[in-house]
Amino acid sequence: MREMLEMLEMRELHQMRAEPRLHAPLLSAHALRRLAMMLAAGALAILWLGRYTDLDLVLADAVFDAERRVFPWRDTWLTVTFNHVIVKQLLMLLAVGIVGYALVDAWRPRAALGALGRVQLRIVALAAVLVPAVTSTLKHLSASHCPWDLVRYGGEQPYVRLFGAFPADTLPGQCLPAGHASSALWLVALAVCWLPARPSRARAAALLAIGAGATVGYLQQLRGAHFMTHTLWSIWIACTIVVALIATLQGRPS
Repeated sequence: MREMLEMLEMRELHQMRAEPRLHAPLLSAHALRRLAMMLAAGALAILWLGRYTDLDLVLADAVFDAERRVFPWRDTWLTVTFNHVIVKQLLMLLAVGIVGYALVDAWRPRAALGALGRVQLRIVALAAVLVPAVTSTLKHLSASHCPWDLVRYGGEQPYVRLFGAFPADTLPGQCLPAGHASSALWLVALAVCWLPARPSRARAAALLAIGAGATVGYLQQLRGAHFMTHTLWSIWIACTIVVALIATLQGRPS
């Protein structure tokens, strides 16, 4: 009898180890609803800025040399070599490393990672792929032009507000949202590494990542490559994707 009980206990133990384990939600339902409302409000605010204000033009005018008809920062080492080449390549290497690690773990799960760590890793890996991919897709589908393409800044295309009607002979600008900023904005997903135990640190990490993406986007704005609202839309897209990934994956067994 004793041997039979020990065999049953061993079998139950093996079954428990083999079964997927659930982890605590990264964000509560209340927190997800609050973030959804914030994202909705943010979308309306960005839409209003681009559609009904001249803030994009005011900021672009401020960094444009009207006498020489050029953006002085367009071809500098900081904005081109450092921001558009070095930073982008480093972030791509980081993204490839994280995605590769997630794929290896999916093929051969590491016990040390645990259920929570595995979900966190998958969210970050998916964000590293989806944020740039979705942003780039939307960019290539858009009609909006970059500042340096506009007649106002020495180009050949007319300035048309968001959702405005373009002249019949106008080529699509493919410049909204800001693609380069998305190379850094997937870092917002790293906030999940501190969830659910340390929400204040997660919030700080998300804000730092948004700041990094905004800085990368601003350097592109100095070049005349994007308007401010282009970068704001990229930030909104990245945050929306990360929140959607959390809502989708946090309750699944790992």
